[in-house]
Amino acid sequence: MSGPDFTVSKTGTTQANGRRDVGAAASVLREPTGPTVPLNKLAPEAALRRLELTVVRRLEGFLQGDHLGLLPGPGSDLNDARIYVPGQDDVRRMDWAVTARTTTPHVRDTMADRELEVWALLDATPSMNWGTAGVTKRDLGIAAIATLGFISQKMGDRFGGMVMHSDSVKRFPARSGRQALYGLLGKLLDDPIERDNQPATLGLAEGIEALIRTQRRRGMRLVVSDFLDPGDEELDPAAPPSWERPLRRLAVRNQVLCIEVIDAGEMEFPDVGELLIRDPETDFARFVNTSDARARRLIDRASAAQRERTDTAMRRAGVGHIRLQTDRDWVSDIARFVLTYRQTAAVLHQPPQGVSK
Repeated sequence: MSGPDFTVSKTGTTQANGRRDVGAAASVLREPTGPTVPLNKLAPEAALRRLELTVVRRLEGFLQGDHLGLLPGPGSDLNDARIYVPGQDDVRRMDWAVTARTTTPHVRDTMADRELEVWALLDATPSMNWGTAGVTKRDLGIAAIATLGFISQKMGDRFGGMVMHSDSVKRFPARSGRQALYGLLGKLLDDPIERDNQPATLGLAEGIEALIRTQRRRGMRLVVSDFLDPGDEELDPAAPPSWERPLRRLAVRNQVLCIEVIDAGEMEFPDVGELLIRDPETDFARFVNTSDARARRLIDRASAAQRERTDTAMRRAGVGHIRLQTDRDWVSDIARFVLTYRQTAAVLHQPPQGVSK
């Protein structure tokens, strides 16, 4: 079928002939060959200063949590009382209340304080490699990781990353310090761009399972993705996506924050005439007349239903959820999220009944 030279990845659109691409818009026409934002622009100093003034104090408490270890040791949080051992225990830790009740000397143990370990899982499958605004969805996800990473480094916490492709999951060890975080972000940006329509053996569910298997210490976990399963046409919110069950398991022992990255073209389908829509992760391709108001309305309705299904699944899993758009100020979006999240985090992240923290 003849017509204007358009190609669309997922539901994003752009116009090619005779028009200059803006920002990451070229990624809609062809696969990007590298990041759409350099490392020194990933978290601009001006944005960091603004974030420190208005958000950091709130985010530090949000990220830090209780920092309780799994074993007794030096710390400030009280644990169980036990019988006093002469010559080994410090008499300053004597629990006089228990001693008086039992007539046997007891001391009070404390829980060891441990640094928080933050791990981020980045979805780098082909559906993330495009955007119609300033950055691709993949690079927007890395920018969100950078924001939370810089804030956590202020407390000396360790930050590690995992990158999920269609056939493998790459792991970068957790390290502390600003330079180590810059190194991790550089590796995420330089990670090879996956080609479209590659044979897929892994999905987001398998990526989350890999995150569960490789992390033994409790902490905070970030899952960065568009949460779109290839070939999944289900729109019923009551039907759980394939990644919901692994997400529930991840949230039992960890504080989980899901960062959903979307593009403006996925929110409201544009009127740009007849164009080809294709899915970079499947063989789906179809010409659509976007000038047809009914067609745009049906596509927008299906997109809204898909986002509602994602929202519902995350609420059932008991995880935090923030949605970022490629055409919006992600720093402001994170700030607004944190202002409300701190009020609900304690309730949201309660473990299932019968499961201890």
